[in-house]
Amino acid sequence: MDNPRAAKVAVVNEVRDRLAASDGAVLTEYRGLTVAALAALRRELTAAGGDYKVYKNTLVRLAVADGPQAAIHDLLTGPTAIAFVQGDVSAVAKALRDFARNNPNLVVKGGVVGSGVLSASEISVLAELPPRDTLLAQFAGALSAPLQQLAGLVQALPRNLAYGLSALLDQRRFEGGAEAVGESAPAPEQAEAAAGEPDVAVAGDAPGATAETEATAEVAEATTETEAADAPEAEHQGE
Repeated sequence: MDNPRAAKVAVVNEVRDRLAASDGAVLTEYRGLTVAALAALRRELTAAGGDYKVYKNTLVRLAVADGPQAAIHDLLTGPTAIAFVQGDVSAVAKALRDFARNNPNLVVKGGVVGSGVLSASEISVLAELPPRDTLLAQFAGALSAPLQQLAGLVQALPRNLAYGLSALLDQRRFEGGAEAVGESAPAPEQAEAAAGEPDVAVAGDAPGATAETEATAEVAEATTETEAADAPEAEHQGE
């Protein structure tokens, strides 16, 4: 500590390096917390994957001045401590929320994940999320569900294809039988005309019957002429 400037530079570099290496960070105000409470908070955060450190705001501002976390500059007011996260940010946010329920002097200001700055309300939303492993399991389940449905469809495809071919053949046979019946059956107009005609046909209406009648008339006429010619001779013999 012989060189205060070097010590400050070391702290600035430490904060910069830890922000760059962490999966996230949550900034809190710890005003009013006792030493015992701070020790208990550190233990709970360590179990959740966080490391709770207290820094001067001026040094943190220098550390983020030219980096992607520069937007947290406005959060650096009052006594500030940073919970650096290695792993699940929501787990650390949940630990801070649970601790603050019994220690209202702990106030979450906001945080940073990657290059994005989160507000206090957004950190509260993270605290309500399920653990990371649970989210990954749910995500994997959402991805596997369509795959399972696809596998079921593939397994059912041969069976459904056989049913479909059988139904198609039955339909073709049915349509073929209907066409055969349609060709042998009379048309509706012909059926109606046949229904209106008498069951017994008139002989004179048929072409064959007309020719036979004409021939019979000719024979009768010839017979009459012969009888007329023979009549005088019969009368003469009688005399």
